[in-house]
Amino acid sequence: MRRALLALTLLGCIFAAHASRMLTDGTGRKVTVPDHPHRIVCLVPSVTDTVFALGSGEDVVAISDYTTYPPAALKKPSIGGLVKPSIETILSFHPDLVVGTEIPGSAETAAQLETVGIPVYLVDPHGLAGILHAVDSIGQALNHASQAAALNLSLQQRIEAVKTRTGGKQAPRILVPVWYDPIITIGKHAFITEMIEAAGAKSVTDDLLPDWPQISMEALIARAPDALLLVRGGKVNIETLQKRPGWSSLAAIQGGKVYYVDNGIEVPSPFAINALEEMAEEFHP
Repeated sequence: MRRALLALTLLGCIFAAHASRMLTDGTGRKVTVPDHPHRIVCLVPSVTDTVFALGSGEDVVAISDYTTYPPAALKKPSIGGLVKPSIETILSFHPDLVVGTEIPGSAETAAQLETVGIPVYLVDPHGLAGILHAVDSIGQALNHASQAAALNLSLQQRIEAVKTRTGGKQAPRILVPVWYDPIITIGKHAFITEMIEAAGAKSVTDDLLPDWPQISMEALIARAPDALLLVRGGKVNIETLQKRPGWSSLAAIQGGKVYYVDNGIEVPSPFAINALEEMAEEFHP
């Protein structure tokens, strides 16, 4: 009898270890994920931030390059770049779940990992609503639905507080120079464009359809932005722009009218709400 009970106990442990659920990820793929993943690889910074925000930071065994937040994540080893991470490196961490976003190369990465039995769960966040949806989806994948609901409630309250605070105020017209040669900025459907609007300002290029449109200096001067918005510590800075041909013609450059924001504005994850609040303070002190 004791042997039979021992065998049943061991069988139960084995079953529990392999218990899983079938979910539909943000790209419509059916993915079988473990009930309780404990060796998670995050393929992009936004996923890393979300997983940590949901309380699963200790279960993360590796992250991607370009991760800057949260600080605890920087102690984790990297699996490489975002577009073509090292499959061999990922496998060396023996993950039971890999989480990423739908970016160029993600389908190929998922296919390669799934051929060796590693589940890959992808989300596809677009805009502020997309951040909340990704939190909910990743919460489902991690079996942390209650934590995701609580986090989303907090994030939604913070977003609404910013919109209430800035609603009805005169919106400064903002230019975001992503790069200066060629001049690349943000378009109508870019995540940053929505963030700027929610913070009580207006992008002067919010009528351009590409997410990252290229425009001429003449077109830029014609749009006459009130101010520039730069990422603090980013590759584009006011000193460089002042030395570039044509930029000194902008009144915003002449007057030194520049707003600064943390790089959270570039990452569609809970960390972005910090940047949203920061911009609202900058635009409407």
